[in-house]
Amino acid sequence: MAGGGPAPPPKPEELQPHPAKDQLPGVSYCITSPPPWPEAILLGFQHYLVMLGTTVLIPTYLVPQMGGGNEEKAKVVQTLLFVTGLNTLTQSYFGTRLPAVIGASYTYVPTTLSIIFAGRYADIVDPQEKFARIMRGIQGSLIVASTLQIILGFSGLWRNVARFLSPLAAVPLIALAGFGLYEKGFPGVANCAEIGLPQLILLIIFSQYIPHLIRGERHVFDRFAVVFSVTIVWIYAHLLTIGGAYKNRPTATQISCRTDRAGLIAAAHWISFPYPFQWGAPTFDAGEAFAMMAASFVTLVESTGSFYAVSRFASATPLPPAVLSRGIGWQGLGILFSGIFGTGSGSSVLVENAGLLALTRVGSRRVVMISAGFMIFFSILGKFGAVFASIPAPIVAALYCLFFAYVGSAGLGFLQFCNLNSFRTKFILGFSIFMGLSIPQYFNEYNLIHGYGPVNTGARWFNDMLNVPFTSAPFVAGLLAMVLDITLHKKDEATRKDRGMHWFDRFKSFKTDTRSEEFYSLPFHLNKFFPSV
Repeated sequence: MAGGGPAPPPKPEELQPHPAKDQLPGVSYCITSPPPWPEAILLGFQHYLVMLGTTVLIPTYLVPQMGGGNEEKAKVVQTLLFVTGLNTLTQSYFGTRLPAVIGASYTYVPTTLSIIFAGRYADIVDPQEKFARIMRGIQGSLIVASTLQIILGFSGLWRNVARFLSPLAAVPLIALAGFGLYEKGFPGVANCAEIGLPQLILLIIFSQYIPHLIRGERHVFDRFAVVFSVTIVWIYAHLLTIGGAYKNRPTATQISCRTDRAGLIAAAHWISFPYPFQWGAPTFDAGEAFAMMAASFVTLVESTGSFYAVSRFASATPLPPAVLSRGIGWQGLGILFSGIFGTGSGSSVLVENAGLLALTRVGSRRVVMISAGFMIFFSILGKFGAVFASIPAPIVAALYCLFFAYVGSAGLGFLQFCNLNSFRTKFILGFSIFMGLSIPQYFNEYNLIHGYGPVNTGARWFNDMLNVPFTSAPFVAGLLAMVLDITLHKKDEATRKDRGMHWFDRFKSFKTDTRSEEFYSLPFHLNKFFPSV
């Protein structure tokens, strides 16, 4: 018979929950602490590799439907790269000052498709002329749509809205900014499982397992897991391609799996400078501009959640509303640049690059500025940029599986400021997250079955204005959570603490926390001329 008696009672400190932290611990380099230059350059290149997925996939989907070929696609990718680099630099210097990459957004795709299929382009026979005229129509809509974020951001109106955001309402918004993109993850991996699965497995091994097996002072495998895993799987995919593994496979499989089907390397120019209005003078249509403005408002809400995730992974304090509003204004200017240069898509915060901050545990502003330099450099040297842009889509989808999950977890991290034993908290969280997944699922399924959304009138632009917002999971969840949190608000201190507002109070104004000056103040003493409140 075993002896020993009952276990000793736990010590009081062992029963205490983990303390809440307004700055994420465990980050190697925070927003203001750059790594050594060689490491920073390689980390910047890694950010460049990650953002290529969205930068290539959106033009690959849109350009053929516009009448363009590989040459037009290569030019659009180069333009999008250039504008993404430009927008990332301006956001890092003058916007939120966070290490956020500002690139193309899938939210604009449905509205862009409506412009592509507009009746006024149906009679154009010449594909190149059709492409140019459609692009000019998209440019005009983006230029008008940019005014929404510019006005809401620089006027301070979005600052006033953001002050109502509590940690409780932020959870569904930020969580579904990552988790809501689940369709871009494993379904893309499964399109070519023999490439996608090895990439996903290697990425997890390099980033999570090897650092525990090989303990050392230098973080090599986890910090550069993307470079290691992508290089290995890309070589493997190329060997499969030249070895004839896909010779007699269906066309869809060849497009997903082969490394020589992007058509970018042959079509890209050696040196090409994107310039304003390179496709011609923009054309304007009032209905399409309103529809694009609705998409712009959706990306405004989505980017709000992504900015909070980036601030978390950069080990900065939560964004003061004035800084967030300033960043939204600069994002609006980014959409204006997209319209002026002709990228075919508006801009928002790239969720995948926010997730990369968590993987590397490097939230340095300098690293993302360096990545913006890579974007601009490779947009001009077209052939070299096209080589990296030819990474097969399943490899990109495997990266998404990890990075989108990280951003979703950043949203869940805000639960530490809330009272999870409150039924009010449980209702707002559960209902907003469930409806944030369920409503877009309904709208997307309806569109898949019928070829149009639940709102179907004679005006496509009006349909888009009402359908597009409800296909965005973070928009629906964030809006529901914020409305419920405000309308179910009792003006007592207990409810206020349940919502986590006592944590956010010190960040409501720029000057109430001394760390805001360190993380978010403008360079070159510009705060004297453009003070944050």
